[in-house]
Amino acid sequence: MLDLFPEAEKPIEIIPARKLAAKAAALYVAPADHFQTRPVDELRLGFDGISGDFHAGPTRRSGGREPWYPRGTEMRNERQLSIVAADELAIVAERMGLAEISPEWIGANLVIEGVPNLSMLPSGTLLFFKGGVTIKVDAQNGPCRIAGRSIAENAGMADVEAGALLFP
Repeated sequence: MLDLFPEAEKPIEIIPARKLAAKAAALYVAPADHFQTRPVDELRLGFDGISGDFHAGPTRRSGGREPWYPRGTEMRNERQLSIVAADELAIVAERMGLAEISPEWIGANLVIEGVPNLSMLPSGTLLFFKGGVTIKVDAQNGPCRIAGRSIAENAGMADVEAGALLFP
């Protein structure tokens, strides 16, 4: 087989599509005016995201993550749903020296169990759920100061602002 990237340090492995047995372990929604989420029994998903959620809607205002737009420019909403894995949250908490990071603290909507390296799923991955719901992975949601501040406050860090800066 032709090696398209001979200069790569490690061989690049392309993993074909496959089925995994995973489950939705917890569901959360954020009130329309608040970043942190709260547990719910079900999510009402539509093409605009989760009905009534803080991040719902076809568009949103640009922020610090989009330096190519002036802040506040209306743009396509690519973060209508935030998915996390409990095992990855535990790793991050350990590396930060915290007992835990709760999904609610960072605005997560869905906790998935059974997908190894959930954060590394490539853009375009489709997640199929019983009942016909399909979620398309758009991108990783990088750390932000709002989530950092929330973690710092909930974890009882003495200097909340310094804790928030752990998430540039």
